[in-house]
Amino acid sequence: MALSALEIENRQTLSRRDAPRRRVPVAALGMFLITLILALPVLVVFGYMFVPSGEIWDHLASTVLPLYLVNTLLLALGVSVLVLLIGVGTAWLVTMCDFPGRRIFSWALFLPLAMPAYIIAYTYTGMFDYAGPVQTALREAFGWGRMDYWFPSVRSIGGAILMFGLVLYPYVYLVSRAAFVEQSIAALEVGRTLGRGPWRGFFSIALPLARPAIVTGLALALMETLSDFGAVQYFAIDTFTTGIYRTWFGLGEPAAAAQLAAILMLFVFSLIIIERLNRGGRKFHHTGRYLAISRYRLSPGRRLLAFLACLLPIFFGFLLPTGWLLKDSILHSSSAFNAGFAGLVFSSVSVSLVASVLALLVALLLIYGSRRASRAPSRLEQVSLRIAAMGYAVPGPVLAVGIMLPFGFIDNGIDHWMRSTFGISTGLLLSGTMVALFFAYTVRFLAISLNTVEAGTDTVTPNMDRAARTLGVTGFAKLRRVHLPIISGSLMTALLLVFVDVMKELPATLVMRPFGFETLAVRAYELAIDERLADAAAPSLAIVLAGILPVIILSRAISRSRPGQKADAGKAI
Repeated sequence: MALSALEIENRQTLSRRDAPRRRVPVAALGMFLITLILALPVLVVFGYMFVPSGEIWDHLASTVLPLYLVNTLLLALGVSVLVLLIGVGTAWLVTMCDFPGRRIFSWALFLPLAMPAYIIAYTYTGMFDYAGPVQTALREAFGWGRMDYWFPSVRSIGGAILMFGLVLYPYVYLVSRAAFVEQSIAALEVGRTLGRGPWRGFFSIALPLARPAIVTGLALALMETLSDFGAVQYFAIDTFTTGIYRTWFGLGEPAAAAQLAAILMLFVFSLIIIERLNRGGRKFHHTGRYLAISRYRLSPGRRLLAFLACLLPIFFGFLLPTGWLLKDSILHSSSAFNAGFAGLVFSSVSVSLVASVLALLVALLLIYGSRRASRAPSRLEQVSLRIAAMGYAVPGPVLAVGIMLPFGFIDNGIDHWMRSTFGISTGLLLSGTMVALFFAYTVRFLAISLNTVEAGTDTVTPNMDRAARTLGVTGFAKLRRVHLPIISGSLMTALLLVFVDVMKELPATLVMRPFGFETLAVRAYELAIDERLADAAAPSLAIVLAGILPVIILSRAISRSRPGQKADAGKAI
């Protein structure tokens, strides 16, 4: 018997009602809310793009905004050229060529990564400024006066590009060497049989295979360049970061500062989009055969050139400035290592330790929440992890603006309510305390903990989780007894990396620190601004020494990353 159209529609309605409804897990919603809180600074900054700032914005747009734009673009272009030449060139030499010192250079080329840009700027200014030893020795040797000779100025855009290039090229070197080490040597061997020498093999085979990784390293270096405050402020170069600081604290216009920060964020996100598009466009695949690397044997002259090409970045990016800081620290030890220095070290270490633990706990909460049921993360959880990792792309000055504006609004609201209700002033509960600073550190460096912890949890297979569940080990007991022992190495690496990054962080600390609170980075900046470069050597040297250990960890990790390697073969890389 044929069913009427009304009966068919009624049966379809009943079947839809009886079908199980897909519900979003409560834990996934909790993760999403946490990531929204972490994304608050970015949302606030972009929200201020639609807030009218009156005549001040018209004044900025007609006077200093074009200068900010030109200087920022010049810095980005110059740093791009320099870090690509040094990073890719040295990575290829230590991976594919045989010359004296290659094994030492393979890890030593990471050392400038421990040198913050603002510290190397202070150091080279002290050496090469008019009153520095280099120009003084030239005047004494040749009897020159002030107008008798020309010497390139360190405090210029060219000097800033050189400083950034010397300390940021390890980002490109890191990913380039990892890409060259992991490449299948069979592709290069085929190129050799087709008559392609070292140069043609590099440009036509190795470089295209490594291009996505190289662009990733370049994007990291440029994000560090755009977010720098200490070096460009000291060199008196007008960029977006110095403009944000000047507009907020000099002019007292937080809305205009937020709009400048939004433009800088557009720059940063453009770099991220370009990197993503580059990664998702042309794709290159390895052959899957990983043979021992047959390095090119260079002639004596080319060996010398390869040796110098690897030595000079290390010498000028790490050895020379570190030696200069050490010399100044020893000569001025009476004023540098005083009673206040111990307090600076304690405050820097304590705040870095607390911030690294907070970032690690949040990363563990998010990663473990997405793996709680031994299944692939849901779409909402994946989006949450992406949002949480977005903070690393936020420059320090932008982060400070995005946090201080809502925290100040909350503080003023609470204080107004307490005054009107109880006649009590609460003051600044958030924006004037360590709460805002720790929140800024967590947002800024959570991505480092997330990526490191996620890489560690990938070694915990779903079968391990299922076996633990059959033994009655679930929830946080499973995390404590199964996950943590396996990923303990990744946890320590995440703690160490965030610890050192917080030690070096200057813009966010400078803007958001409570009154009277100082770190090594802030103290070095204040002394350098007062032209007390010799006194700034001791806190600067402490920051540099703290950054060496993560550099060693990164170098060892890359040396062991080649597929098809035996456990003891990493030494040959």
